[in-house]
Amino acid sequence: MDITSGNLSQLIKKKALELGFDGCGISRALRLDEEGDRLKSWLDAGYNGTMHYMSNHFEKRINPAELVEGAKSVISVLLNYHTKLQQEDPDAPAISSYALGKDYHFVLKERLYQLLGYIQAELSPCQGRAFVDSAPLLEKALARESGLGWIGKHSLLIHPRLGSFLFIGELVIDLKLDYDEPFGNNLCGSCTRCMDSCPTGAIIAPMKLDARRCLSYLTIETKEAIPEALAENLSNRLVGCDICQQVCPWNSKAQQNQIVEFQPKKELLEMKAEDWKNLEKPTFNRLFKKSAVQRAGFVRMKRTLDLLFRPK
Repeated sequence: MDITSGNLSQLIKKKALELGFDGCGISRALRLDEEGDRLKSWLDAGYNGTMHYMSNHFEKRINPAELVEGAKSVISVLLNYHTKLQQEDPDAPAISSYALGKDYHFVLKERLYQLLGYIQAELSPCQGRAFVDSAPLLEKALARESGLGWIGKHSLLIHPRLGSFLFIGELVIDLKLDYDEPFGNNLCGSCTRCMDSCPTGAIIAPMKLDARRCLSYLTIETKEAIPEALAENLSNRLVGCDICQQVCPWNSKAQQNQIVEFQPKKELLEMKAEDWKNLEKPTFNRLFKKSAVQRAGFVRMKRTLDLLFRPK
């Protein structure tokens, strides 16, 4: 078979789906000037809070070609993590659905390496790197550029069929491919459910998130004490927050993910409020072994638990 750039692209997408990814799109490895302006404005306003790393490597963040010498293409992939399995005790502090299973960094990267190996061994010699939150890439913008969806008012990528409960990963390679058209339409329309439902008012304008007020930032990222005014609006969230996604109409038909590694532990779902109140480190380590929750850590989790269970 005469392998053209178009054939290469189709074979790569076919292999991505075979590896379990739910979506795959391809864009040029070009500088994202418009996104760079938006990022600079966001950083200048201090909306990144204590996430100072967001201002590092600015040029690399907006230009994937800075990360791989001679880069020509960005292959973006999506992996659905939506689950209909819920914590059994409605009074138990809530764990964001992205953190209920195995750490997604490992799951996506393993599949990305398989995809890169397939390209190199079966299709064409090339050099490239796999990324899953492991480099300063504007992954949502790159996914949009590859036709995989639009960025919603909550600042998350929305795929018209899959919704927004999605992990994003990338391969940046020095191989020229056929490129998808950017997703041109924002299909949120006049809906503002995500903005209206945010308990701390973190979504201050469409596609503009003040991370300092976001429950995910407050329960996972910052080491600083949660401000009292925001602590009163934790909405029983212990790790992360899914509220803006749960109310989004585009997630009303989101399908249960089929990834074995993302299935929650039975013990975790069965934890009662009292169990969380008395959580000790050995239990934390057992529940969240190889979990993204390790990023928050036991000390930060106990800090949030103390706030959730303090006398009213």
